[in-house]
Amino acid sequence: MHVREPQDSTLEPGDSARTPQGSKTIKRTSAGIVALLLIGVMMFLPTNFMIRSPGPVFNTLGEDNGHDVVSIKGAETYPSDSVLDLLTIYVQGGGQNRITIPVVLEALINPTKDVVPEETIISRGVSSVEKNEQNDFMMTSSQDLAVAAALTELDEDFTEWLTVAEFSTDTNEKALEPKDRLLKFEGKEITSLKELKSDLNSHGAEPATLTVGRPDKHGVYSNTDVTVNTTEAENGDRQLGVYLGAEYEFPIDVSFGLENVGGPSAGMMFALAIIDRLTEGSLAGDVHVAGTGEITADGEVKPIGGIAQKMVASKNAGATVFLAPADNCAEAVGRVPDGLNVIKVSTLSQARQALEKISKGEDPKTFTTCE
Repeated sequence: MHVREPQDSTLEPGDSARTPQGSKTIKRTSAGIVALLLIGVMMFLPTNFMIRSPGPVFNTLGEDNGHDVVSIKGAETYPSDSVLDLLTIYVQGGGQNRITIPVVLEALINPTKDVVPEETIISRGVSSVEKNEQNDFMMTSSQDLAVAAALTELDEDFTEWLTVAEFSTDTNEKALEPKDRLLKFEGKEITSLKELKSDLNSHGAEPATLTVGRPDKHGVYSNTDVTVNTTEAENGDRQLGVYLGAEYEFPIDVSFGLENVGGPSAGMMFALAIIDRLTEGSLAGDVHVAGTGEITADGEVKPIGGIAQKMVASKNAGATVFLAPADNCAEAVGRVPDGLNVIKVSTLSQARQALEKISKGEDPKTFTTCE
């Protein structure tokens, strides 16, 4: 064997050109291995995506783990043969539970799942634990709103207070306290948020007298007058610099036995279940109904997330009628499972009337749908 200088390209008898090509092959193989290793590592890196998939279904007129999903005391209630399902979704990823690329790829080819950016579900800077706490709070709030909406629909009286939840600015931090009930503005009783906003705008920038109910350390409320100031929002409205909540006193005691479910989207179905229990007969007859939608105290049905997955879950559970918030219809188009009639509703009254007509034999296809 002869050792040659790099610039000498002459071959001696018996030599071959395999050594340089072999080197190239080794280099290419090494590069390929490195590339595969890099791809392998990247495949298991966490992503900033979340996945929605169909979750459990609960009949609001039935039981969960031996407890009534909705139970009522303090009023006469009636049995019902209806099935009024509320729907849930599973959510994977986000926060401290990030998902990897293979999981995302599987979801992309699964027609029952949706892949969405994390920030569409969890606000930036919010942890998974904090998000779960928010969902628990929204579930509790949705239950109160469901009772209020049902009683409003049935023309039953109850007491509602606007309350100070927390402060958005320091405008009235010295005048107001969390849990204060807002009772009167300049001597005029406060009956709704809409009316309060109108009164604030009419009063203008001058300081005003606000009568509040304030609890002591034992939870006993007493009325006191405080002087408050307002600032002007970007839209020109006057504002107190507080986040407002609501507190209710109902003539009935409604309990909810659902566990490990959060968020506000069960509101409409809770309200329909309460109406069904407080009225004779079966609201939907023997038709299997499912639905979703956040509810307000005055019965407005608001949009929710995961409408496609909830339609799949409802069809799998045996529902033939699905009540969908009107503002979710655009998202539902093209994804409605075969055999599921998706009825578009904007208010609790519309939902109730649709079920009453269906129970009497009216074809669900005659209603305004999302298709």
